[in-house]
Amino acid sequence: MCYYIERGPGSTFSKLDTLYPTALLRDVAGKDVLCLASGGGQQSAVFALLGARVTVVDLSEGQLRGDRIAADHYGYSVTLIQADMRDLSCLGTGSFDLVYQPESLAYVPDVHAVYTEVARVLRPHGRYRVSHEQPTVFAVEWQDGRYCITKPYAERATQRPDGGTEFRHYLSDIFNGLLSAGFLVESLHEAPYYRQTAPQVTPGSWLHQQRYVAGNFAIVARKGAA
Repeated sequence: MCYYIERGPGSTFSKLDTLYPTALLRDVAGKDVLCLASGGGQQSAVFALLGARVTVVDLSEGQLRGDRIAADHYGYSVTLIQADMRDLSCLGTGSFDLVYQPESLAYVPDVHAVYTEVARVLRPHGRYRVSHEQPTVFAVEWQDGRYCITKPYAERATQRPDGGTEFRHYLSDIFNGLLSAGFLVESLHEAPYYRQTAPQVTPGSWLHQQRYVAGNFAIVARKGAA
């Protein structure tokens, strides 16, 4: 079930290198862009300020609030919808030219339902940019002054300290799932976070781990012709 939060004129957003590959930002003016499970105001602000018609879908109303604040601050219009990424029935078939999704697939146990929904809402030849965590570093933890892999590769779920659950997705599911949903993989991009300079980062923090372990990557796939 989907809940429309509001449509209205956008917060601050992070460095553009978090929207890798930046080539996706070319020629988005006048295009319909879906920021899927990426509430918070970062990605939607960039696409909207570049002239795209932006829709944000996120399960968390609190995350969507960030997109609303960004739109109000910068003076653009954005459509905000509270929904599960696995059920986009509130969005019309063939509504978008680009679907942009960060690492949020880690919060669902099966990627196939999401891929199927994305394929439906994309127009023929539309692009899907989706990020994943490299499955071999899914269970890396900071222990005794070093990064350690603490769970067997077969273990697919882990509990975060805040009570949330994250899921490991195998490479076969990630790539074969896209192919079975009708996508053609165009390119693969490692996350550029390891290149960021951040002196005095706390060992074991997310930024520290990204510099020393990395592990995130993005796929750009194109939907086939109808």
